[in-house]
Amino acid sequence: MVVLSFQAINFPSVSHCCFQRHRHGRVRCGIAEASGEPAPMGQKTKYNDALFEKAFMTLFARKMEKFARGTGEEEGRKKGWFDYDYESFVEVSKRVMVGRSRLQQQQVVREVLLSMLPPGAPAQFRKMFPPTKWAAEFNAALTVPFFHWLVGPSEVVEVEVNGVKQKSGVLIKKCRYLENSGCVGMCVNMCKIPTQDFFTNEFGLPLTMTPNFEDMSCEMVYGQVPPKFEDDPASIQPCLSDFCSIAKPSSSVCPKLQA
Repeated sequence: MVVLSFQAINFPSVSHCCFQRHRHGRVRCGIAEASGEPAPMGQKTKYNDALFEKAFMTLFARKMEKFARGTGEEEGRKKGWFDYDYESFVEVSKRVMVGRSRLQQQQVVREVLLSMLPPGAPAQFRKMFPPTKWAAEFNAALTVPFFHWLVGPSEVVEVEVNGVKQKSGVLIKKCRYLENSGCVGMCVNMCKIPTQDFFTNEFGLPLTMTPNFEDMSCEMVYGQVPPKFEDDPASIQPCLSDFCSIAKPSSSVCPKLQA
């Protein structure tokens, strides 16, 4: 979830293709549910992805495809710019996990994120956004419109960081990535930890992500230093056996978090 400019790509107008005005005045992005809200637990939310969203899915998927493992047919098949949808993006993520340890998976995501930024971007980010209340709130505000394609609808919320109340929190209502993968390991190894580490260590702006595996929501708090992995409740989360195709219900902790 990086807010600096990606490598040059000609996208359609953001305001034209991904934002709709809900009848109650709220902005809805890509949600195809009649209610305009994510579907209840146990049901997969319907999205109506426009060119803007598909372009980002393709960009991420193509970068990750270089690290994905699969059959010769899968590795040799090339897709066009708009041939990827969200499901195929998630499938690439699953193949990246194959045969890799937890740390190796996180390293792949770091390399993918770095490859999408212009040279010197982390240093530029540190200059533009030192770890201040303003920088944390600004990045929270940017997260909502620019990453709905990845995590679904979200909203800025007030949080407390080091005793100071600020609007640097982002509440993801029902994470699209977790909803589609159903995998705790993918959530933690391919999203939560590498995103936290990237902002905290590469950009110098602390970020903590706290997924709720009971309702698939997630809270992001910019400006808050993340806990060590072994102290993080997510590190001992069992599989979501009702949603994950490779779940091991007999294990007290998701195996992907142990490797």
